[in-house]
This record gives sequence, C-alpha cells and structure tokens, in this order.
Amino acid sequence: MATLDRRAFLRTTGLAGLALGLAACGDTGTTSTSSSSGGGFGSVKLQLSWKKNVEFAGEYFADSKGYFKAAGFTQVELLSGGGSGTSVESGLATGRCWAGLSAPTITAPAILQGAPLKIVGATFQKNPFAIISLNKNPIKDAKDLVGKKIGVQDSNELVWNALLKANGLDASSVTRVPFQSDPSMLTSGQLDGYVGFVTSGPVRLRMGGHDPAYLLLADAGLPLVAETFTVTQETIDKERDKLKAFLTAEIKGWKDAIADPAKSAELAATVYGKDQNLDVKEQTEEAKMQNDLVVTPDAKANGLFTMTPELVAQNIESLAKAGLAIKAEQLFDLTILDEIYKADPSLKLS
Repeated sequence: MATLDRRAFLRTTGLAGLALGLAACGDTGTTSTSSSSGGGFGSVKLQLSWKKNVEFAGEYFADSKGYFKAAGFTQVELLSGGGSGTSVESGLATGRCWAGLSAPTITAPAILQGAPLKIVGATFQKNPFAIISLNKNPIKDAKDLVGKKIGVQDSNELVWNALLKANGLDASSVTRVPFQSDPSMLTSGQLDGYVGFVTSGPVRLRMGGHDPAYLLLADAGLPLVAETFTVTQETIDKERDKLKAFLTAEIKGWKDAIADPAKSAELAATVYGKDQNLDVKEQTEEAKMQNDLVVTPDAKANGLFTMTPELVAQNIESLAKAGLAIKAEQLFDLTILDEIYKADPSLKLS
C-alpha cells in the first residue's frame, strides 16, 4: 500500500493538480464489473483521489452490485489516483473525468483560480488526518503538541500550519521533524507523534504490537470534510438528473460498505485493488475506522454525504486558517442531495 504522505500530498496541500488544462485525470488502472448494456446516461469516468484501496469501498459496492447500472449508467469507470496528472480538478477542467473525489483544500484553490467547480457532497464528514502517537506518551489535545517532536512531511505544511493557527500555537513551540511516513520513527522514540491518516496509521501500529493514540485534526480546531464529490458547474446546470442518479447509486453503495467492512476489504484486496498487494485483515480494520468518519450523528439524521450549515461554515473557517479565503456558495452546492433525500427518505441510514 502506498505511503500516507503521498496520499496526503494529493489531498491537502492545495497544490496538487492545479495546472488546470495541462494535466488530465490519468487512468493509472481502471476496473469495472458493470454490464456494458443498459441505461440512458451512458459511460462516465469517476476519478478517485488515491490508488484503489478500501477507502473507496462504497464505489466498489455501487459498481459490483449493479447500482450504477440500475441508475441508468452503462458503466462508471473508476480511475485510479495517486500519480502525476491524476488530480480531479485538472481532469474536470479537461473533460478527462466527469466527476471526482477530492478535498476542499484542493478544490478551493482551483475555484479561486477560476475553475468552475463545485463540491456536491462529502463522503467523509471528518477528514482522516490526525496526530498519531503512542499511549505511553499520548497527544490527546493540541496543547499537548508543545515541546514535542512531530513528524511532518513538507507536503503537509499547509494543514500543519493551519492546525497551529487554529490552536494559537507558535511554530517554535513544537519541534517539527522531517518525515516520510516511517512509523518506526515513532516506535523508536525519534518522534513523539506524526501527521498521518487515522484510518491506517493506528491500525498498522496495532498490528505491529504497539498501543497507538491519535488526535483527529477535525477534533482539534480544524474540521474539514474529505472524499468530496466534485463536478463542474455545467454538470449541475445541464445534467442534474444524471448527477442525482449517480449520487443515489453512490449512497446505496456506501450503505452496503458501512454495513459490511469485511466485504469492503475483500472487494478492495481481491478485485478492485488486487494489484496493490493489500492485506485483507488490515483493510477490514481500516474500513471499520473509516466508518466512524463517514457515519456521524448528522449523517445518520440527514443522509450520507450531506453537510449541515454548521459543518459548511466550519469548513470555510478551516480553509481561511489555511490561507484560502472562499465563500460557502463558491465551493459547495448541496441542493442536489437535498432533492434526492426529499424524493426518497428511505435512502437515509436506518
């Protein structure tokens, strides 16, 4: 499985893929088991934000169980991310992909540079980024960072600086250590903690016999969503029914993924990400961890992918701390999801 920090780079720096019109959504490996016959919406391409692992379990279920086909698509081709030229924003600008999974810290800069894009839903209600430590010396609060040695890759500088600002911490109060995702730096005592993904870092540490602790950045003054469905404004204006059909199939797929972490892991390791050498046990544990980021009380009440006005406002405030001044109406359009759940309340989690 690829390192956390390469994935982090694509998601959070706000720099990846902003050469709009120059780099297309590269297809670094596609998989689809959908039938080539059916529906009226034809075939579309969905750009994933990273290489195929359990993080995209909902997409795998929507494809393998025929939800995309039932919604009217002959195929939804899943484009693997994680390489150069695979950013959602650049792909949407060139027409290489129809929709993509991204993050506000990447989409916002593209919009501010003139790209006509919108986020129409958020799979992860909480961003997976966390400060990962060990329970023998835990970092449970942002103030615990003071005097500590924290591993931060250069590509995560934006989110790191935003975390410090959100908590009124001076950068000089924390020793930032160059880091390339090697957890042995933590277990050997070279670090007191590091910036990584809560879905995988603690799982790997536990599987290695260690007792991890973690502090989600979303719970430390920097609430941001992740795995956001991003499309062009033209798609919203001219293909609204198609977008509704797509998101409805996605909702069904993610309901299945949430209910069955083991099957999610199996699909990731043996079908969609079979070339990634994924460990089924590890992927199962990661699926369980990510469910906590997808299913929040608000998501249970309002439906998967939805964002409350309060969560939208928190994201805008977090982006401002990261130096990205953007208005909610510039970045988000959640009316499509509102219409979907109004038409079919049974899509909500039971």
